[in-house]
Amino acid sequence: MEQVISSLERTIGERVRDMRSAQALTLDELATRSGVSRAMISRIERGEASPTAQLLARLCSALGTTLSALFASAAENASPVARRAEQRLWRDPESGYLRRSVSPEGLGSPVDIVEVEFPPGARVVFERQPADRGITQHLWLFSGKLELTMESGPQVLEAGDCLFMGLEEAHVFHNPYDEPAHYAVILCRTKV
Repeated sequence: MEQVISSLERTIGERVRDMRSAQALTLDELATRSGVSRAMISRIERGEASPTAQLLARLCSALGTTLSALFASAAENASPVARRAEQRLWRDPESGYLRRSVSPEGLGSPVDIVEVEFPPGARVVFERQPADRGITQHLWLFSGKLELTMESGPQVLEAGDCLFMGLEEAHVFHNPYDEPAHYAVILCRTKV
């Protein structure tokens, strides 16, 4: 499993560089749009830095994409089945949360499903991203407990709970409990 994680990490820089080039953005322009330093973007693109979830979210918003799209491969022969053994894994280097891209890639669906294992004590802050307006998500907690703080107020989720939220809204995921939280995120891009 860790080999799959490191394989994905090696491709993140290439994908950021390719998306930036496709939009004819300079490093400076992407830095201005994302609030991520030019030096850090350069290090990510060269595969010299392992970016956090928060940093990747800022880059994705500036590039007009999502984390799921960033992690997806450009599969020429897309399959409607995503076998568990082939689903992409990524571990946030700061919080340790494990993200599994569950949805089949390359089919053009506006919906992405992501499975997350959020460790005890982990905390991830996602800043307000106005560029993500029109992207929504459902968070369905399978086990454990999870605290979310959003602009609309705090929520404590327990196993079986499902929370709907806009992705552009600032939010904080926190697990102050002794057991990991396992959940699925169903992300829907409704904007054009």
